[in-house]
Amino acid sequence: MISYIYQLIKPKVISVKYTNINLNTDKVIVRPEYMSICHADQRYYFGLRDAAILRKKLPMALIHECMGRVVYCPNNKFKVGEKVVLIPNAPGKEISGEYENYRLDSVFSSSGADGFMREFVDLPAERLVSCEGIKPQVAAMSEFVTIPFHAANRFERAVQTDVKSIGIWGDGGLGYLTALVLKNKFPNAKISVIGMDETKLSMFSFVNETHLADKLPTNFKVDHAFECCGGGGSYYAIKQIIDTINPQGTLMLMGVTEEEVPIATRMVLERGLTLVGCSRSGRLDFENTMDFLRDKKVQNRIERIISETVEINCIDDIYRSFDRDLTNPFKTILKWNI
Repeated sequence: MISYIYQLIKPKVISVKYTNINLNTDKVIVRPEYMSICHADQRYYFGLRDAAILRKKLPMALIHECMGRVVYCPNNKFKVGEKVVLIPNAPGKEISGEYENYRLDSVFSSSGADGFMREFVDLPAERLVSCEGIKPQVAAMSEFVTIPFHAANRFERAVQTDVKSIGIWGDGGLGYLTALVLKNKFPNAKISVIGMDETKLSMFSFVNETHLADKLPTNFKVDHAFECCGGGGSYYAIKQIIDTINPQGTLMLMGVTEEEVPIATRMVLERGLTLVGCSRSGRLDFENTMDFLRDKKVQNRIERIISETVEINCIDDIYRSFDRDLTNPFKTILKWNI
């Protein structure tokens, strides 16, 4: 079965590769329908990664946030036409106590292997999760939602006392979804969001309070914190968190940056803080996320951070979507027609 793969061969240049999908395996074949652009895709597309990394990884198809429909399933685990989300992580050898997304021999689509910008995608059944009952554009973002689910799970394991207050640094999409997940998981906790943009902060109507980072009250304190800034904002967020977090608090690091970030280790030691790094997610996170997303109120809230849906009918539309995503305040969704 011939399929097209739309690969980034160098920054801002995409080429079509033809590949043959073997039907004589137990893999399920999915036709992508909706995708979502991630900051990681943007870093590859615009060549913002180190040149050596780009040489090593390209050519490569982008996008790891995707939903589609099953077109072929040899083992009848899914029905033809069933809506599914695609799990981008291909876990390596199972090790007791180790999450699949941290295994050194795992492969992640759109990072170490082709992403989902393809005509058809063949995956093992265990790398698919049904998303029936969820709006397609919301389902396309589900991988993004699994990240705060994974972080919340690790946070719950790290914290041994009642969670009374949580601060979330970052007013972008990751901060928004983290706040949404934590509000659901810890309904009695006071949740504060700290950001840089008043308009974005106004979107967080479901949390207890919001603050501009440069106008934080002098007596502001939280028991625990989630850093969701990434990029150049990571340093300032982590510094402010360490200055305001209570002793023995837990700091969840979730923002991705290409730069080394200095940390005031003296304050970390003096206050007995715990720093936990969180990245990506696994199948269990996807299953929990699907249950979460089937709540209509949750879907409606997530739809609020979809800035635009772009119809993709040709390669020029792909270029246009990445350019437009730079100016969109939140998520850009692709309706995949090619």
